[in-house]
Amino acid sequence: MAADPTLMLDDLGRWAEAFVRPTVLVELAALVACVGLAWWLVTLLQRGLHHGDSRSILFGARVIDGALFPLALLSLAYVARTSLMHWMPLAVFRVAIPVLVSLVVIRIGVKVLQAAYPDAAWVRPIERSISWLAWLGMVLWVTGLLPMVLEELDQIHWKVGGSNLSVRTLIEGALTAGAVLLIALWISAAIEARLLRAATGAELSLRKAVSNAVRALLIFVGLIMALSAVGIDLTALSVLGGAIGVGLGFGLQKLASNYVSGFVILAERSMRIGDNVRVDNFEGRITDIRARYTVVRSSTGRESIVPNEMLIIQRVENLSLADTRVWLSTVVSVAYETDVELVTGLLAEAALASSRVLRDPAPSVALSAFGADGLEFTVGFWIADPENGSLGLRSEINRAILKALRAHKIEIPYPQRVMHVQVDGALPPALAPAAAPATPSDAAP
Repeated sequence: MAADPTLMLDDLGRWAEAFVRPTVLVELAALVACVGLAWWLVTLLQRGLHHGDSRSILFGARVIDGALFPLALLSLAYVARTSLMHWMPLAVFRVAIPVLVSLVVIRIGVKVLQAAYPDAAWVRPIERSISWLAWLGMVLWVTGLLPMVLEELDQIHWKVGGSNLSVRTLIEGALTAGAVLLIALWISAAIEARLLRAATGAELSLRKAVSNAVRALLIFVGLIMALSAVGIDLTALSVLGGAIGVGLGFGLQKLASNYVSGFVILAERSMRIGDNVRVDNFEGRITDIRARYTVVRSSTGRESIVPNEMLIIQRVENLSLADTRVWLSTVVSVAYETDVELVTGLLAEAALASSRVLRDPAPSVALSAFGADGLEFTVGFWIADPENGSLGLRSEINRAILKALRAHKIEIPYPQRVMHVQVDGALPPALAPAAAPATPSDAAP
């Protein structure tokens, strides 16, 4: 049944007459006391909790910047209104309560959106929309037109399937959905701020991923609750949900395979943190094993992020699975006239120049090839710390070898090549004409 406009005008008239009564001063004094008390309580909490961050939803940089001050003021004003309404007709609080409710809605909506999406360009239009809707609702509430508007909107309805929808139902559902989403974003922003506090490096990435997952989950739950509030039967979405689930299953099978492979690697310990491996032509030490990938760091400082599935389905060389010792080698050439036994002893002693080279097993020297320029010897040695790299070690041993060979005047042969030089205008010997044989007439008398 629609509200009678005549009764509404009479009510507005009585409310306007209440503003000229002396009791208005009492209401104003009570409202000022509520403002002062709210200010004191919020200041006390802000100092006690050491909050002064402009990104804080409840507090903000100043007392009036956060959402806690209008919330506290609204609570105190409601208590004061309930106490005074038994003693006098109210006029100021009939305006103050709707205004404070609008301020709370605007402040919470704006602060939550700014905290959840600090750099998004679309946040500003939504903030303006929230402000306009809040002030419009306040005006309709104060003037008493809100019940009449809602009744009129309820008359505009239609039937969708088995549900009977109206404009009022849609508006109430949209407002409920907005409130639920704001609460979900508020909770996710608080969780994110706590998770990301003092986090750095890989831990920061992990916590950011967890906070994003929590936010997505809360928003999904909020949407489900909002659809239920509007009156939409969620069983109608079961077919669509099944199709989306099948699509996600096919699209995320590689991701699931990497996670399962990660658990298999950690369970069977075929590869451990600190092992030296060679996978996909990349050699290095395993520095971290995550649920989805493994980090392999080479001796040059480069890091390779290897999906765990690759470590399961491909051949991987683990250089330190059963033994952390690694065999390295270097090659040196000497002249063919050099004493082989002398060179073998010198190279074995030079390989022990570094403290990283193991004495047991001892370095080995082998005459590995007869090169084009000299004899080639291969010096092999074992180390137990391959994670420290091999380039510097090889350089140290090569310098010791060079010093030993120079001390004993053993020649390291240079490459020898035969060069043919052709003079301009002259023919190569193969193409020059043969000399004519001498005849009797050409002989000397």
